[in-house]
Parts: sequence; structure tokens; C-alpha cells
Amino acid sequence: MLGRRLVLSLLVLCPIFTQGHPQGYLDMDDLSPAPRFTSRGQTYRAVLGDTLVLPCEIQNVGNYVVLWRRGGDVLTAREIMVTRDQRFRLVEGYNLEIRNVMPQDAGDYVCQISAKDNKDLVHTVEILVPPTIRGQPPTGSMTVRKGGSVTLECKASGNPVPTITWTKKGGTLFGGEKTVEGFSLTLDQVDRHQAGVYQCSANNGVGPPATIDINLTILYPPEIQVERSWVHSGEGYEAQLVCIVHADPPAMVQWHHDSFALEPNDRRKMETKGTKHTLSISNVQSGDFGNYSCVADNSLGRAKKYMELSGRPSVVEFKSEPYSRGRDFYNLSWEVTSWPPLEEARLLWRRVQLNETHPMPGKWHDVVLAPNPRTAVVGQVTGDGNKHKASYVIRPLQPGSVYEAVVQARNRFGWGEVSDLHKFYTRGSSESLLEEAANDIMGDAGPHASTKGMASASTPSRPHRTVTPALVLPILVILIAACNFV
Repeated sequence: MLGRRLVLSLLVLCPIFTQGHPQGYLDMDDLSPAPRFTSRGQTYRAVLGDTLVLPCEIQNVGNYVVLWRRGGDVLTAREIMVTRDQRFRLVEGYNLEIRNVMPQDAGDYVCQISAKDNKDLVHTVEILVPPTIRGQPPTGSMTVRKGGSVTLECKASGNPVPTITWTKKGGTLFGGEKTVEGFSLTLDQVDRHQAGVYQCSANNGVGPPATIDINLTILYPPEIQVERSWVHSGEGYEAQLVCIVHADPPAMVQWHHDSFALEPNDRRKMETKGTKHTLSISNVQSGDFGNYSCVADNSLGRAKKYMELSGRPSVVEFKSEPYSRGRDFYNLSWEVTSWPPLEEARLLWRRVQLNETHPMPGKWHDVVLAPNPRTAVVGQVTGDGNKHKASYVIRPLQPGSVYEAVVQARNRFGWGEVSDLHKFYTRGSSESLLEEAANDIMGDAGPHASTKGMASASTPSRPHRTVTPALVLPILVILIAACNFV
């Protein structure tokens, strides 16, 4: 050890001793070219654990001593390794290699030529550190009651300083945002929709992002949704009543019929799949019709939703297009579900007069549709056995007008619900004129050639007229101009 220090001291001090040589003493270094660096000082960025080489290439080094210094510590002198850190070594001359770089290796490194005027080459080393992250709470899970507030936190380290972003697995954050930046995420007035796994991610561009998951549990009383509030069935058929129950802690669910608790039997079956609770009734009897309720209880509260199992007809579904094929009539068609035969249907329609500010509805016209004398049913029964189709031609109507209608059906269990408003439109006079002219030009292949049942059987059919294509365009132009003139 002593010998090594002595050699280092002599190497460093030798040029100093020769600087004061007596007059007439010839210094051979004075006759040789001055040493110079061929490398340039740079800033090097190395990822933690990498190997880094700092260049120090010199021309005309001669007998001069080359040192590597970091701060006040000498790392090498000529080819001698002064530092005890075995991660450092000289390669290909005076280039300094650092293996398995660590955060403490950051700083300035000086390659120095010990001459009369010391020459320095300075490299700056930055160590890039991949991000690390830790969450708050450390357990990775939090629980809060509905209506409360909660703050999720993440702390990250690394070089450069990482950016922290938040996401929610399988969903979006508050306000519909997919990602939010910041070391913390605060949720106010939480409900069950905020429950889930939140992911905190730290990224600084060095290596893959670091992530942790925080599971947020929201405690809340039961919340119930019914699949259908009005369930239709018929005697001898099957019925299913479904309610969707959300609750944490999980809720106990009980079914009631007209306020009486139900238990499973040979015709009643109760099933639960996740949040879906189903009451199935086979071979429905008349006594099964009525009001049902789905009741859910947990330690935080109770919820109840009502449904009706009914043999009455369903709400009418309209099938006809909103635009009439004629100026003064409209063919209204609809479909309704009913297990027993329909005994009656009721149609109400009226004209909607439009002014500059708001519509002015007219008087309702009431039409009662009785069963067909031959079939004793209203409408036509489809192959399903419970689907009933019917239609009615409304006339007389005003050309170019707006109308609306509702339909309600009845079977032996009573009247069904009134349908939604169905709005329809009659064609205007000019529109019909053009249409008839187009039919004459195009013959039986016209757009309304397939219309049936709208004309009297005694009305003679028009002979088919063929017009050459060259005449079609002029005729249409003349008709359009005439309509615009009118």
C-alpha cells in the first residue's frame, strides 16, 4: 500500500520538479509536440445497471501523466487504478469504463493531462433510473360508504421525475375521462358506479412504466331495477319476472305476490345468477295474475320494486310507415301480444294543425274495432299463437297534413295499456300529381304498382302505356315546372 502511494506521488510530482530545472538543462518535452485531446467533453446518460465508457483520447501524450478525477478523488494515474471500486477500469488507452452504473455515479468526470499547464477534458454523467411506485394505502384496497369522499394516492421516484396517471380498469373516471394526471385522485359523493380497480401508472421514458392497482369498494344499500314492470302471459303458459339487484354487502332477495312471501314449489322456481334474480312460473293459472314485488335487504337498508303479471294485451306496436300512399287516406297497421283472443280494439286519431309557434291538435276521432264475424277475433293471429296483427284504413283525411293516433286492445282479462302516439303524414296535392304522372310514364313497374285493396273492384284498370326513354325526361321537366308555377 505504501509503495503504491509513493509511485503515485512521484508520477504526479515529477513534472513539477522538472519545471524548475537549471538554466542550460535541456527538457526533452520542450522539443516534442504539446499533447492535446482528440475527444470532446460531453454529457452521457446511462440507464441504471448499464455499462458506460467515457472517452479520453490524446495525441502526443509523451511522458505526461494522465489522470482521471471525480471531484477531489483520483480514480486513475497513467495505467494505475487508484480507486478501489472494481467497476472502474481503463480500456483502449485512457478511456474510462464504468460497469453496472449506480445513481451515485452521476456527476462530472475529469480526464487531466498533468503538464506545465494542466489540460482538462470534462464529461458529465447522468444516471437514468426507471420509475418505482408505491400506493396509499399500502394494502392496495380501500372501502368507503355511499355518499362519502375518498382520495387515492401514489408516490413515484425515478430520473427523470416520472409522470403519474390514473385509469380505471373496465371503465372511465369521473366526468367520462379515461385518464387523469397527478399523484392523487379524489372522488366525491361516491356511489356503486365508482367501485372497481383503479390503476396508478408512473412513466419517465426509462424502461416500462411502473403500475399498482388499488381496489375501491363502495358500501351501499340495495338498488333494484326490473327488467319489465308489466309481464304478459296466458293460462297454461310460462312467465318470468326478473329484477336486477345491486348491493354491497350482498343482499338477501325475497319475492312477494300481493304482499305474501313466496316459496319455491312445483310451479315456482327462483334462480340467482350474479345480480339477476328470476322468478319463473310454469303452467300459469288465473290466480297467478296480479302484483309481484322483489324485496332486497342488507345491513345498510332495504329496497323494493313492483311488477305486474297480467293476462291483458300488451302495448300495441305500430308497423305501418309514417308516410301515407295517398292524399286522403292512411292504412294504419299494428301488432299486439295477447294469449287469449282479442275481443275489442279502440283507435283514436286526430289531425295536428301546425302554426308558427306550436302544434294545435284537433278533435279526437274514436273508432271501435269489433271481432270479425267469421273468425270471432280482432285482426289476424300469426303462427306464434299470441301475436295479433290488425289494420284500419283511416279516411277521409286532408292532403299534406299531419295526424297522430293511439290504439288500445282488450281481451277477457281487460284493457291493455294505451300505445304511444304514432304520427303519420298524408301526401300533398302536387306530390300526388307528380306521382301519378310518373306511374303513367313507368307503367306497371312504377313504385306503387304493388299497392292492393285501395281501389274498388269495379274500377277498370288503365291500359299499359309504353313511353320511350327519350320522352321521359322532357315530360318530367314540364311537370316539375308546372308544379312550381302553381
